[in-house]
Amino acid sequence: MLSALWQYRYFMLSMVQGDLKSRIARSYVGAGWFILHPMAHGLMLAVMLSEALGSRLPQVGDKYAYAIFVLSGMAAWGLFTDVVTRSSTVFIDQGPVLKKIAFPRMCLPLIVLSSAMINHTMVLIATFLLILATGHSLGLALFSILIGIALLVSLAFGLGLILGVFNTFSRDVGHVTGVLLQLWFWITPIVYSPQMLPEHLRWILATNPLTPLVGIYQDAFLLNKLPDPQALVIPGLLALFLLASAFVLFRRASRDLWDAL
Repeated sequence: MLSALWQYRYFMLSMVQGDLKSRIARSYVGAGWFILHPMAHGLMLAVMLSEALGSRLPQVGDKYAYAIFVLSGMAAWGLFTDVVTRSSTVFIDQGPVLKKIAFPRMCLPLIVLSSAMINHTMVLIATFLLILATGHSLGLALFSILIGIALLVSLAFGLGLILGVFNTFSRDVGHVTGVLLQLWFWITPIVYSPQMLPEHLRWILATNPLTPLVGIYQDAFLLNKLPDPQALVIPGLLALFLLASAFVLFRRASRDLWDAL
């Protein structure tokens, strides 16, 4: 599989370029929207949450702390959901291409992953610039975000590929995925900190593998704090399990994907 993917690397590159070009077609600003859009969203968060609502985080006195907390959490969540949602429908969306061109089917999820990583890079740049504009200082803990990216991508790619295979055979999977992601968002500390929840509900966050991964972004941007390695063991093992399961499932079902489409 790896050998075949390497032979089709230029095909994947051209597909990623085509996807990016289609998103900026007939636009005067072009690729600038990849940065301007998240910056505008972050600016609204900063104004509404910090100025209008006066939201504050426990034990953090920075005026824009809550906005930074939410903005960094949304960046992590955006990467996860982008990979999962697009991977779960990639075989259906690219059905006509699969029927007309012979290429390794694994190319399609990797194209989605590459496009999502480019988009996430732009979001991180916008987040970085917005936080600097608030006067908040950033430190070397920002490099720990690379760990968060690796774990988030592995978790999302494994889960998305599994859902993508099942969704090809049953379209109900796609509808259920959207509902579950909405629920997953609210049990992940993105718009609230774990300290804001009552004690009897914090076990939900403790069992959520995204809690420490989103926390990597929030701690790095807001507190200049490195992640706790012990908290990353379970998400890391889960990501490896999902990746292995996804590849096994994909190899067994790949011959039937074309017929299901």
